Amino acid sequence: MKKKYNWSVLLGAAFLMASSAIGPGFLTQTAVFTEQLGASFAFVILLSIVLDAIAQLNIWRIIAVADQPAQEIANRVFPGLGYFLSFLVFLGGLAFNIGNIAGAGLGLNVLFGISVQQGAVISAILAIGIFVYKEAGKAMDVFAKTMGLIKICLALFIAYISDPPLAEAAIRSVNPTQFSFGAVLTIVGGTVGGYITFSGAHRLLDARQTGIENLSAVNKGALSAIGLASLMRLLLFIAALGVISTGARLDPANPAASVFQLASGQFGYKVFGLVIWAAGISSVVGSAYTSISFIKSFHHFILKYHKVIIIIFIISSCIIFLIVGKPVKTLLAVGAINGLILPIALGVMLIGAYRTKIISNYKQPLWLTLTGAAVVITMIWMGYGTIAKLLTVNP
Repeated sequence: MKKKYNWSVLLGAAFLMASSAIGPGFLTQTAVFTEQLGASFAFVILLSIVLDAIAQLNIWRIIAVADQPAQEIANRVFPGLGYFLSFLVFLGGLAFNIGNIAGAGLGLNVLFGISVQQGAVISAILAIGIFVYKEAGKAMDVFAKTMGLIKICLALFIAYISDPPLAEAAIRSVNPTQFSFGAVLTIVGGTVGGYITFSGAHRLLDARQTGIENLSAVNKGALSAIGLASLMRLLLFIAALGVISTGARLDPANPAASVFQLASGQFGYKVFGLVIWAAGISSVVGSAYTSISFIKSFHHFILKYHKVIIIIFIISSCIIFLIVGKPVKTLLAVGAINGLILPIALGVMLIGAYRTKIISNYKQPLWLTLTGAAVVITMIWMGYGTIAKLLTVNP
């Protein structure tokens, strides 16, 4: 008998994944690579959307069918592998969260003139408030949807007034004049790498919205998540392209802010403040929730007090930021690292899809397995190419 699916939870999971992806690093990556590659970045975005969708569909479906979090599936594929995967995801989530806290603090600094540090503390308190609330799951869904819509609407406004060369972008999306392995690795890692690809799937697990009979709905949720993140990426890209096509140069200290400011002056700069705050705080929530979801099944104490541990995770990220400072230079690097985590995570899920002790009588579609394997190989190849290039430049 088919279960009645909770579409509010499904949409919340999609927005949680998308909001986790659209953080300060996402904004920075898009601006930097648009300036480097110009209209040809459209091809990189199109390629990344295909890779993202394949990875997301495989991972969401397998987790939904197994009705287990990714780390438990990994441990059943090979004992101890789940702990290793959790370690990678947890560290990546913590590193990203420091940047997310910094981005949220910068947003309030732009909007209200308070210090970035004060803005970071205020944002951390607001994020903690979601998990203090008794109905934290529902609050997180509503928050993710609200922040997601704010970011998309504001980015659409800036993209419109920047007057981008859309015809050239459309041509270069299939006929690029420039290409970068590092750009693909970084933006795929920044969209579905590390903890991000699991955020929506683990939310569905917590809401008990799983099972073979609901796979069509899970598919819609996974594709909706990628669609939302990709829409934001495209809007930021064409906004940046519109600015760059005039001959303007982005400020290397804050390239994303330059896009908004050059497009619409001081008003655009204030819009950037709201966008990066929404991006930062929503990613703080998504990163904290998903990072802890990777360890809460390992011990009953963590499971019982997982909300408290999420709060500690957010506080720790904030304290590290206050001590170390804004990690602007690490945002691109962390995206690339998360891109290297993706083939490991996706590879484990693909193996799990063929273990009956994990998925029972479920049959994974062959085309998903083959395309998923192609994504794993492609990401490993691009990762190798990027690392080799770095070693050549910096022997």
